[in-house]
Amino acid sequence: VMVWLRRTTHYLFIVVVAVNSTLLTINAGDYIFYTDWMWTSFVVFSVSQSTMLAVGAVYYMLFTGVPGTATYYATIMTIYTWVAKGAWFALGYPYDFVVVPVWIPSAMLLDLTYWATRRNKHAAIIIGGTLVGLSFPLFNMVNLLLVRDPLEVAFKYPRPTLPAYMTPIEPQVGKFYNSPVALGSGAGAVLTVPMTALGAKLNTWTYRWMAA
Repeated sequence: VMVWLRRTTHYLFIVVVAVNSTLLTINAGDYIFYTDWMWTSFVVFSVSQSTMLAVGAVYYMLFTGVPGTATYYATIMTIYTWVAKGAWFALGYPYDFVVVPVWIPSAMLLDLTYWATRRNKHAAIIIGGTLVGLSFPLFNMVNLLLVRDPLEVAFKYPRPTLPAYMTPIEPQVGKFYNSPVALGSGAGAVLTVPMTALGAKLNTWTYRWMAA
């Protein structure tokens, strides 16, 4: 009974973590309104989201041992973000007020790596983690290209306050080689791998907890 209870609790925990990830995303997703710092913020957003996706997705994928669990995790995050997007829209904000990140394709690459290497944990960490970090900024920039002009939206619906560290001083577009996707992918590919390894290590601790 205890084993069944712990497993059931663990699967429910997937939903809890995904919901919290969604809340973090909505907060981090405000980069589209920091117009003067948009590209710089996009890089920070890309790194934070790809690492967050990797650590949670690989954790549950290795726990179940089933390729596809990472995509399931990313799908839950996406659904909850769309629910939040609908809530903002119902309050009178524009449709593009919350931009839903594109997690699912990157999670699919993680699942594909795990499946193609016959459930090799280390390949999932190194190859899968790298693919998540590389691909997320790409998919997300394509997503942003389909969104209404952020400058128009930002000036029509300005945020009431700005954190001190985000207060615009001068336009920063182009500061980082004018390529936020390249910088986000490069930094993501490096930083996502250790975060993926952390997710795998958390999985080991979970097994110890279940066996206690």
